[in-house]
Amino acid sequence: MRLDLLSSTSITQSVRPLKQYGTQGVVFQKEQETVLAAPVKTTIDPIEESKRLAAYTAVDQHVKPEHRVIGIGSGSTVPYVVDRIVQQGVDVNKDRVFIPTGFQSKQLIVQAGLNLGDVDQYPTIDVTIDGADEVDRNLNCIKGGGACHLREKVLAEAARTFILVADYRKNVERLGTNFKPGVPIEVVPFAYAKVLQNLHEVLGSPNAKLRMATKKAGPVVSDNGNFIIDAPFDNARMADPFTIMAQIKMLTGVVEVGVFCHMAKAAYFGNEDGSVTIKWDDGRIDSVAAAESS
Repeated sequence: MRLDLLSSTSITQSVRPLKQYGTQGVVFQKEQETVLAAPVKTTIDPIEESKRLAAYTAVDQHVKPEHRVIGIGSGSTVPYVVDRIVQQGVDVNKDRVFIPTGFQSKQLIVQAGLNLGDVDQYPTIDVTIDGADEVDRNLNCIKGGGACHLREKVLAEAARTFILVADYRKNVERLGTNFKPGVPIEVVPFAYAKVLQNLHEVLGSPNAKLRMATKKAGPVVSDNGNFIIDAPFDNARMADPFTIMAQIKMLTGVVEVGVFCHMAKAAYFGNEDGSVTIKWDDGRIDSVAAAESS
């Protein structure tokens, strides 16, 4: 964000702001002289706007006043989910409980002043809204880019309605199209080397590797104290995500696999043109104009 003054020489250190006038500009006063600055210029990133549109539309259509237990997922779209829920008002939210999938969503809930709960207390959830790394035409999805897929899958299974929200880049025909790191796999540290060997030699993922941290030495550690393996598969294997998910899950030491199959009721994708595409589990595809989702 940048402020351009009409006259750079007419403002000195003694100038003080009087009032912010939104996009109309800022009025400054120097002694008895009033100077009008140029409007504040703001630019909305199109990717962020598409995430906001998807999240707002999903909340508007699926988080109803009668819902009392709500799951909050993880990822870059989820802050907009929480923002829209907060906009529903204090009266609606005061009797609700929000269940997080990880540290990020827990912080969002707490910072928004919403009631924090746990799946131990509320094993049945009215609706869970979560992000995704990719979603295919059948609403199978890859999750786990943020290493939260174990808790995300627990909340997805606990929910009466599971909804995905993402930007248009995540809307694909086949998993693995744009998300190249591979299938996220949470594994107990003791077993990671053997699991890697089985992925390389048995399941056909020769490039599977332990996910390493970027700001510290060593591997990424999940909220559950486990390691994460990223296992890319070729197009033929990813054409049947349920089978590859089941095969990985059978490996001893694997805690959870970041492939979600037959779970989502709908997926909401914000598009570049401001519309929102909605894919349903029965194959229907709807579209909502931007004006209707803001």
